[in-house]
Amino acid sequence: MKLGRIFILDTLFCFLSFSAILKAQTITILQQDKPTSIRGLSVVDDKTAWISGSKGYIAKTNDSGKTWEWNQIKGYEKSDFRDIEAFNDKEAVIMSSGSPSFILKTVDGGQTWQEKYHKTDTTYFLDAMDFADNLHGYILGDPINNKFLLLETKDGGETWNEIKNAPYAIPGEAAFAASGTCLRVSNKGAIYIVSGGKNARLISLQPNNDQWQYVNLPITHGQSSEGAFSLSIGQNQGIMIGGDYANDKKTDSVAVIHKVHPLLTFTHPQTGPAGFQSSVEYIKSNTFLSTGTPGSNITTDGGKTWKQIDGTSFNVCRKAKHGKLVLLAGNSGKIAILNL
Repeated sequence: MKLGRIFILDTLFCFLSFSAILKAQTITILQQDKPTSIRGLSVVDDKTAWISGSKGYIAKTNDSGKTWEWNQIKGYEKSDFRDIEAFNDKEAVIMSSGSPSFILKTVDGGQTWQEKYHKTDTTYFLDAMDFADNLHGYILGDPINNKFLLLETKDGGETWNEIKNAPYAIPGEAAFAASGTCLRVSNKGAIYIVSGGKNARLISLQPNNDQWQYVNLPITHGQSSEGAFSLSIGQNQGIMIGGDYANDKKTDSVAVIHKVHPLLTFTHPQTGPAGFQSSVEYIKSNTFLSTGTPGSNITTDGGKTWKQIDGTSFNVCRKAKHGKLVLLAGNSGKIAILNL
């Protein structure tokens, strides 16, 4: 009986602690009502972050998001800058989806931008960008002739070249330019891609290996609006999220847990996010944040159970590369902060 009381008290304590953790995690709007849809977000540290969006807009903060310096890049007012990679408060690279496709770079804090890549071919559609370090990075594009487009830079975005050993795509398969997080590159150079449409797959290439690995994901797919939209790698597992953006309240098969050790396995959460999610980000330990049009969700147990913490629509969430700052961004110039 005494042991039973101890068990009950321990269980109650754990439940209350978990509830307190979730209650402490809230989202606060910092900026909104700007004429741009934000999908590109790069948080450098606890002070500096950059965003990029439609109609040629970019913005930067140097005070943890309290104030933002906005700029509509002259000559690119029709460009949709779906992703941005910032290295510090002076240097950043942005990419536009659609036609024509552009890659621009600034070295003076966004005052001027230099064009580093320009493609008018309508078959080119850029989806996401990520860097292993300040020099070595990749940009993923939709498939051309049944192979994903993969651009590589080795000089911090000054020059870009198509790699010959790009991964194969199934007809009807593509990547989503929803948050810049369908492509992830580790600091050791491993490349991870998630796809959707006809099929949902995890496509990966490990360092010192020229053979791509392809694994089907147990996540909603089949239609052009369905599939895996984002992935993030934590300490012991990866999380892949998505669903159906045309039916964003649907909760079936919108998240999957990727366990590498002891075996390569993929499992569904016991309780998943509340609907379609376009971005997921590793926060710390077993904690991940995800967001989408139905709102934002958090897990503190490595993806097994998720709790919705906010119902506001966002497109992307990112954590500081060097620090703890976590920001979210979305339509109408909306930018918010996660309070931990």
